Parts: sequence; structure tokens; C-alpha cells
Amino acid sequence: MSWFPAVLGTIKRLNHIKRLLKDAFVERDLTIDLLVLASVCQEHVLLIGAPGTAKTELITQYTELVDARGFHYLLTRFTEPSELFGPLDLQAFQQGAYHIRTAGMLPEAEIAFLDEVFQGSSAILNTLLTLVNERLFYNGPQHQAVPLISLIGAANGLPDDPWLQAFADRFALRQRLDPVADERLEDLLNQGWQLELQRIKAARSAASGREITRVLPGVKIDALKALNGCLAEVDSRPVQPLYAHMVRELRAEGIALSDRRVIKGLKLIAAATLLREATVAEPRDLWPLNHCWSRPEEAQAIQAVVQPRVAEDGGPALDPARAVADIVADIGVLEAQSPAMRSEIALGAHLMALNRLRREILRDHPSAGELRQHIETVIQQNLKRLEDIHV
Repeated sequence: MSWFPAVLGTIKRLNHIKRLLKDAFVERDLTIDLLVLASVCQEHVLLIGAPGTAKTELITQYTELVDARGFHYLLTRFTEPSELFGPLDLQAFQQGAYHIRTAGMLPEAEIAFLDEVFQGSSAILNTLLTLVNERLFYNGPQHQAVPLISLIGAANGLPDDPWLQAFADRFALRQRLDPVADERLEDLLNQGWQLELQRIKAARSAASGREITRVLPGVKIDALKALNGCLAEVDSRPVQPLYAHMVRELRAEGIALSDRRVIKGLKLIAAATLLREATVAEPRDLWPLNHCWSRPEEAQAIQAVVQPRVAEDGGPALDPARAVADIVADIGVLEAQSPAMRSEIALGAHLMALNRLRREILRDHPSAGELRQHIETVIQQNLKRLEDIHV
């Protein structure tokens, strides 16, 4: 069996959108791949990382390119439910009916982005739980169906509260989002400035009353929704024994995988199969499982189980961690430069570079004990030199 031309055409247009966004945003290729995968699956994505990593701009542009109704909001402890779901219809209330006016608000969005998603009140999170899981909004006595395709949530970290963990479990895909590496700062400056120029030109056009030229959508929202229906036609049976074996292996490692997440994993595999224009799943289509961890510290263990099977079948590679030898070489360069650092400013910049390497070691090579000890020694030596300057 092969897909109809209309299906293949939508997939090709989605691939074109991915190329456009990957050209515009530095080191966000995986985020873009996950956004498209989640849209096809009609699942949700959780991005873990510090603010200022272009999440809002990326999701805004993606929403426009797929012609979806979007909704973006930053949650705080003081956010009121009406800021997300809409205000009370006072005229109806005076006549004895309770009704929320949802026009332009989250219950009518197709792709939504909530920053600091775990900061909402219990009233907000209770409503979100039903909205993201059942696609329903309880509007007074009415059960209002919502057109939500995907909710993208962002947070600095995962919550410890058990109730919030249950809400977090609704996000089938997770990614840690780090700032752009120093090695690509030139690309960041160039592409970031192009995005700023677009905003400046749009603001100038709006101020002068001229019509703003918008990018034409690459995929109509109905065509994107139709892809979701195609998942039922993907044959995932050939990889189910391997998938079941991997789930047992991960549970044996102490990684909790709820039944809900295991079933959603099959949907992710089907979407990966569809997006490579195939109808029968193969081990290469297991790659989304790399992003089904519950806590960031589980990511490496999951990747150690999943990625070898993906790689053996020619599937997409993970963003590789730098080899220990490369990090050792960088430390050696900084050590050689240390004697030349005689001012407070120079030593401060030098220590920042060493700390970046230290974070890289802790993140990518946590078992490299000698290397961790070595860089700690180098950092302490430079801190001592900085103290000597102040004496």
C-alpha cells in the first residue's frame, strides 16, 4: 500500500516548513521536528529550559505556517482563569445563565503555547487537564469541544508535586532546550538579527497604515488534521515485539512508564512512519521514544536503549555529545591561556568559559569523575588568582 497523492503532498509541504524554520532558528532542528510530529499525532510537547531560547517566536511562526489559530500566554501564580479561557458573559449571567465567552481564547485555539505552564493555579490546571486530555471545556452546563491540536508547554524544570506530575504526564514528548552553544554565536547573531528586522518592518508597516505582507501558510489546517486520520492505516505490528522488549528493559532500569505513555508511544511511532512517507513501521521509526522520558535524568538511559536500534536501521541521529578528548583539548587551551589573564575582567571571562565546559561535562559525561575533578581544580586555581588581584 502507498499513500494517496494528497497525503504525500501534505507531508512534502510539512518538510518544506521544517526547512524554512530550521534555516531561521539556530540549534532548534529537533524542536521543529517534535512540533511537526506532535501536530500529526495531536499530542503535546513539554520544553524544559531557561527563558530566552526563542520558544515563543518559533511556535508563533510555526502556527502561522500551518494556518492554525494560536494562543500564547505566560502563566504566573496570579494568572486568573479568565485570562486563558475568556471572560464571563455578563449579559447571559444577568439572565441566570453561566457562560464564558471563549472567542480568541485558549478553548478556541488549535496550537497553544503556555510558558511556565506549571505556575498556574489549581483552578487553571484542573481545567487544562480536561482540555488537553479530553479536548473538552466545561463552559457552564455545556461541554464545549475544543479544536486543540497540540499544546506546547514550557518550564524551567519539572515539578515535584505529585498532582503536577500527573498533569505533566499528559505531555507525550519532552525536550531539554539549552541556549545556543558559543561555537554558533555568529549564526545566532545573524539569524536573530533577521528575525528582529522582520519585527521592525512589521511594526513600521503597522504604524504607517500599510498592509503587512504575511507569509502564506505552507499547510492548510484541514490537511494537517487529515494526516492524523492516516495514523490508523499505519501498520505498527512489525515493531511491536521490539517496542515491548524495550519497555520491559526500561522498566527494569527503574524508569517509570505509565500505561498511558506506552500506548501514546505507538502513536508517535506511527506518526514517524507516516512522516517518512511509509505505511509499515520499522525500527528507525522508534526515534520519538528518545523524547518520552519523565525526568531529565532519565533521558540518557532511555536513549541508550532506544537509539542503538534506531541507528542500526538507518534512523535519525541524536545530537551527539562532544567526545571527552575534545573537551580535554579545550581545557588544555584554557589552562595554557591562564598565565596571560592578569585583569579582573579577563579572569572573569576565563572562568565563564571554564564553567561552560564544567556544565558540559556534568550534562554529557556524568561518569567522567577524573575529568570533573580536573576542571574543578583548574577553576579553583583561577578563582585563587582572582582573589589575589583583589588583595
